[in-house]
Amino acid sequence: MLFDCDGVLADSEGLVNRLVAEELTARGWPISAEQCRETFLGMALPAMLPVIEARVGRLPARWPEMLSVRIAAAMCREAEPVPGALEAVRAVAGAGLPVAVASNSARAELDAKLDRLGLAAFFAGRVFSFEDVARPKPAPDIYLAAALACGAAPGDCVVVEDSLLGVRAGVRAGCRVLGLTRESDASVLAAAGAEPFAAMAALPELLGLAAVAG
Repeated sequence: MLFDCDGVLADSEGLVNRLVAEELTARGWPISAEQCRETFLGMALPAMLPVIEARVGRLPARWPEMLSVRIAAAMCREAEPVPGALEAVRAVAGAGLPVAVASNSARAELDAKLDRLGLAAFFAGRVFSFEDVARPKPAPDIYLAAALACGAAPGDCVVVEDSLLGVRAGVRAGCRVLGLTRESDASVLAAAGAEPFAAMAALPELLGLAAVAG
């Protein structure tokens, strides 16, 4: 079972978009958090940079690192789980299924989120950032790596995603993809090859598992 993080496990997209909006506005691109979501949803920092630099000019070489550090610090204080996500992970792990996280977040941000949510132990040794693969989503690399870490063929894996780029990555890897529509358009995810579902609380039932309370 392969999970995206932002918007699937961590209800963190609003926080990330706010911080990115603050950074870009300060650098001369007035942009709101909602506009950041529309522009960058699911994108890794390397893919964001050309878009940003087209508007603000050349960024300092260490800007991506500095932004990641700022986001990670905020996640340590403020990240909250997507409703039903903690219970869903416990149900999947409790059923004996191997689990992994595959995220277009930077490593520092990703580790901060999982620690804050108390999920790090579930995914120990199977946490993948865009920094761990040659190409970020929508390339399949990160989900192929996550499947390998779980000792499973991609075709035997289920991916949980909430972004178009993430769905495309899971489909290209050959996985079954479930598309969380909590804040995404079901028709867009379905058109990309996902099976839409509305809430993480429904995931155990979709997989034929009993939810684990607590």
